[in-house]
Amino acid sequence: MEIDPSRLSPSDRYRLLIGAVVPRPIAVVGTRSPCGRFLNLAPFSFFNACGSEPMTLMFCPANRDDGSEKDTLRNCLPAGDGGSGEFTVSVATEPIIRQVVAAAEELPPESSEFALSGLTPVAGARVQAPRVGESPVSFECRTRQVIRLAHGAPAGANIVIGDVVHVHVADGVLDAHGKIDPGALRAVGRMGSMCYALTRDVLEIPFGARALAAGGNSNRTG
Repeated sequence: MEIDPSRLSPSDRYRLLIGAVVPRPIAVVGTRSPCGRFLNLAPFSFFNACGSEPMTLMFCPANRDDGSEKDTLRNCLPAGDGGSGEFTVSVATEPIIRQVVAAAEELPPESSEFALSGLTPVAGARVQAPRVGESPVSFECRTRQVIRLAHGAPAGANIVIGDVVHVHVADGVLDAHGKIDPGALRAVGRMGSMCYALTRDVLEIPFGARALAAGGNSNRTG
């Protein structure tokens, strides 16, 4: 089957993307309204790291069906654009995944998804935006850039890029070499539809041509 995306509806393009681009890491993004009164929490699986120099993360909040901006985007816009210019990214893990999914509920700006989901807001060390207390790894970010790919369009894509200014890592998640232990992290990935993937079963494969030489001898953990 050959598919021309220009002939698909936005919802059909979305289903195609989330079914094929898998598994996707899940960012649990915490923000505070510019007035400082309201806390917001939302999961995003259009999310990834940008790079280590500078240390940056990105996530992609889509517009609402009427083309308006969701609370997360409005809150984390740079101060010059009316936002707070800050956000946190907490990692979605097995023990909290149902609460993370519950935080996807759309609520009025004055209602907090923290309260709905039962997750704990913890004040940042360098930013005012709250992180998720139950997550073993959280990043505090200042908004570097917002790229609007379809400004004002229903379901229009936006890219938020943030500079990481502080990182929280729970005891026991870093190994003796300063690397994140995937078995201790227990991250969850997003698949298509309402499906999610666990990360307990891990393959260790050497880089480059050595991967071919290793053949079926890759180490399996989990």
